[in-house]
Amino acid sequence: METSRASGSARSAGGSGPGIGGPYLDLRTGKGNQIAYARLQGDIDWGRQKYFWFKGYVNAVRPGQRAVDLLGAQGFGAIRLHQRPDGAIERLCREIILYTDLGSGEVLSEWRNPLTGETVRPVHVANDPFNYLIEDRFPLPPSFGGLNPQGPPPVRPPFILPWHQHGDWLAMEIHIHLSYPNALQPDRWPRESSGPTAQVSEYFAHHVRVEDMQDPRLTSVDYRGTWNRVTPWLPWMLMGQAPGFCLYNCFMGTTADLGEVFDHRVLDYAQEHYAKYFHAPAAWSEAPSLSSLEHYARNQQPAQARGA
Repeated sequence: METSRASGSARSAGGSGPGIGGPYLDLRTGKGNQIAYARLQGDIDWGRQKYFWFKGYVNAVRPGQRAVDLLGAQGFGAIRLHQRPDGAIERLCREIILYTDLGSGEVLSEWRNPLTGETVRPVHVANDPFNYLIEDRFPLPPSFGGLNPQGPPPVRPPFILPWHQHGDWLAMEIHIHLSYPNALQPDRWPRESSGPTAQVSEYFAHHVRVEDMQDPRLTSVDYRGTWNRVTPWLPWMLMGQAPGFCLYNCFMGTTADLGEVFDHRVLDYAQEHYAKYFHAPAAWSEAPSLSSLEHYARNQQPAQARGA
């Protein structure tokens, strides 16, 4: 770990503030950001588990029309960290997203799509595993089982995140933009596929106390923030290539007790149907880390034509 005594206002890739330079972690360096991000994601008391959560809404966005609130989206994941001999940190994770009724908050088993008038069966998200390495250089984009090929290894820049200090708080955003061949090709999945290419963006905003980030006694740091996702129509909505897309708008954070975040109905449903997702993987797996689109293609069957 790198240390630096902050003097005056240190400047990061994004903003400035005395808490960016230390005294424990220098957030202007790849190594400082590796440890900072690991403490946000998990716990560097290696092997100790940590929960993250998110709660919010899925909106429909169509050309020339105002956005429509469609569904609730509530989910969580369990993360465990292990350090490799070369210093890379394994982030071991399982995560779920449960879709809920906007009025009652109940987890949905069926849903009347207000955009089509058709009643469909929601397919909740269950990603096991969703692992990656936290290093002192930026990672390569996810391969999603080979659908998003990387090509020759590029020179990876130092893992320096855009930290901003606002008084007693640090803020940091990560944006991910992907465009790759859709696992749900329209010739096989005419009702589920948004088209030959999957275009997805995600936006993560983290807010953390400066005193926590710069406290060497804390092996894990809590954060609050927002998660937004721009994605094609969810395949189980059976929207095909209709113009438009889904927009997730969620709060997110970390917690030691999921019961402080979620209604008991959500946790009861998760316990009944996704019990293992309360526990992070114990060891690294070479199984591919896939998104919900790839899981859908592997685990579901194409829907019949409407009215068939």
